Amino acid sequence: MSIGIIGTGLMGQPMAQRLLAAGFDVVAYNRTATKVAPLVAAGATAVTSPVELVRACEVIVLMLTNAAAIHETLLTEDVHPLLAGKTIIQMGTIAPSDSRTLHKALSDLGGSYFEAPVLGSIPEAKAGRLIVMVGSTSEQFDQWRSLLQAFGSEPKYIGTVGTAAAVKLALNQLIGSLTTAFATSLSFVQQQGVDVDSFMGILRTSALYAPTFDKKLDRMVNRHYANPNFPTKHLQKDMNLFQTEAANLRIETSLVQAVQTVLQQAISLGYADSDYSALFSAIVPEERDD
Repeated sequence: MSIGIIGTGLMGQPMAQRLLAAGFDVVAYNRTATKVAPLVAAGATAVTSPVELVRACEVIVLMLTNAAAIHETLLTEDVHPLLAGKTIIQMGTIAPSDSRTLHKALSDLGGSYFEAPVLGSIPEAKAGRLIVMVGSTSEQFDQWRSLLQAFGSEPKYIGTVGTAAAVKLALNQLIGSLTTAFATSLSFVQQQGVDVDSFMGILRTSALYAPTFDKKLDRMVNRHYANPNFPTKHLQKDMNLFQTEAANLRIETSLVQAVQTVLQQAISLGYADSDYSALFSAIVPEERDD
């Protein structure tokens, strides 16, 4: 069985590598063709259009930036007639409402759709240790569990389409809020002349600690934001999605808006494609350091 993957960027590429390692035949498409080259070297087949990929594959994995990219790539007039009988697995981060819209559109075209967004970044993707969250029917989950295990050993069934997308956005909201809160406290103790090791020693032994703090500590202290696992612009996109969905549910989003302001400042400083820990430099610009 050939597995198609559309979107072979930061996360899509190592995920495609996991499919190859698991013994699947992989057909890959990316709008930037050069991003497919490493997969071809590893044994994948590259195609030059979504039409070619859908024709060649029973199952299509989507790892695209947003719902608009999915519509532009897959839900086009030339692809529509080819989608009947195909299974589409949406694994990127999109809004629950967008996922439900895609579910209806693809079902109307005779396709089978479900969502399986992942938590984790490039190291987890390479190692096959992503947390895979599934929004589908129970039958789809049982049918495709072995494929999903190529990405993470224990895929987690959440519920119907939209529920896994909701959990993914909720988790990414925590990424933004926790990291911003940590960066604010870290910059505060630094400016007060407190030894960072002393601060971290207390934090690590408290109920306030989250492992992500240590993952981002060195990047923040040294302002080293290159080679991102998750770029600032992508976190900002997810925070925007969360705010829109939460506002529609009449959930107070002032905290989310504050984080968005910090992320936008980081992007204005030129850190859009840098690791999102660059929000530290928005909180305490370099020229203010002692």
